[in-house]
Amino acid sequence: MTVSRRSILTIGAGFFLAGAGGAAYGRFIEPGGSLALARHAFTPPRWTPGLKLRIAALSDLHCGGAHMPLSRIQDIVEATLALEPDLILLLGDYVTSERRNVHGVGPGVWSRELGRLKAPLGVHAILGNHEFWDDRQVQRERRGDPYGKLALLDAGVPVLENDAVRLEKDGKGFWLAGLGDQLAFWVGYDRQRGGGIYEGRDDLNGTLARITDSSPAILLAHEPDMFAGLPAAPGADKVAVTLAGHTHGGQINLLGWRPYVPSRFGSRYAHGRIVEDGRSLIVSAGLGTSGVPVRFGVPPEIVLVELG
Repeated sequence: MTVSRRSILTIGAGFFLAGAGGAAYGRFIEPGGSLALARHAFTPPRWTPGLKLRIAALSDLHCGGAHMPLSRIQDIVEATLALEPDLILLLGDYVTSERRNVHGVGPGVWSRELGRLKAPLGVHAILGNHEFWDDRQVQRERRGDPYGKLALLDAGVPVLENDAVRLEKDGKGFWLAGLGDQLAFWVGYDRQRGGGIYEGRDDLNGTLARITDSSPAILLAHEPDMFAGLPAAPGADKVAVTLAGHTHGGQINLLGWRPYVPSRFGSRYAHGRIVEDGRSLIVSAGLGTSGVPVRFGVPPEIVLVELG
């Protein structure tokens, strides 16, 4: 069988157009398109019988960045409220760097929008690495509250940083514990490993120590890598489920191949519900983009967790 030059050119053009179309989709359509709903319904082993809890979680908005103008944030808030959750959790990385804030959405604007979120058991937040990386003074001095945290507090959204709060639904108690960020401060570059070295502001042992009774706990951690060391932490048996973000699901997922996931463990904690030794970790793919403003095969999502 012979193949003509015209056939070869036609096939080549087809591959080029498919590649160009895929690139355009990943750059312009999927990141700002429809919001996916990632639903996880299960009963953890360490859960109070009869306690039913509906949780909506938002992560990695990177407000003002590519595909995240004010109108998009408003749409996310409305979609979250429409779910009528018992509890709303914000998992960090609300800010984007100044040079990437192409829509000019400042902290007073995005925090006011997130302040519109309401739920019977409240709205609770933790901080992500970008809250620290993009606050030059806090990064330089290695102390203080980043402007992202102050904006949330000003909007009436409580922030858990190595702290825990006890909540109740239908007379049944549970704990909400929030871990400080694990990558807060840049230390240097590890040439051998080919990555940055960071100092965290996280205190897992201290956070778990704040859980003072046998009620189950939901642990919030922006970066999911801590999950690997959770079993060795004193009081880890109190944690029924862990929620995290940070990875964006890799932002690109080609039939299970993710070229880059910002984690020491590669794709192990990239996205979705991961169960290890009976413990559940749920990692959100997030809503915005960081670095390359592309999503392909990893649509922006709101996470809905139904426990019990």
